[in-house]
Amino acid sequence: MAAEGLITLPSSFEPKDTMDRLEAAVKAKGLTVFARIDHAAGAAEVGMSLHPTELLIFGNAKGGTPLMQANPETGVDLPLKALVYEDATGKIWLAYNDPHWIAERHGLGANQVATIDAMTALLKELATRAIK
Repeated sequence: MAAEGLITLPSSFEPKDTMDRLEAAVKAKGLTVFARIDHAAGAAEVGMSLHPTELLIFGNAKGGTPLMQANPETGVDLPLKALVYEDATGKIWLAYNDPHWIAERHGLGANQVATIDAMTALLKELATRAIK
């Protein structure tokens, strides 16, 4: 069951391939990749196991800054993040925060609708490139 405000999509690819495809799509759009975090590797470092799980942190200041100008607390949800993981049944998923949920969470108003809509379309495009 997905958390509120989270969009979770099944992937047709293995976890690493899904994340590689996502990262390539992000870079092809001219966005900055700030970090790629391998949670499973972190778990292994402390002697614990975790199914493949990676987080990509990415974005661009031109898109995020107006939202943070409207409410600085929006920065807790920016830059954008996408999680690729394998569940206990071996199914691969890509999950990310719905920009409309972010806008609602931070009380962003009508002045930010165009930015939120563009962010939503971009994330949908990036996710589709990664999972299909």
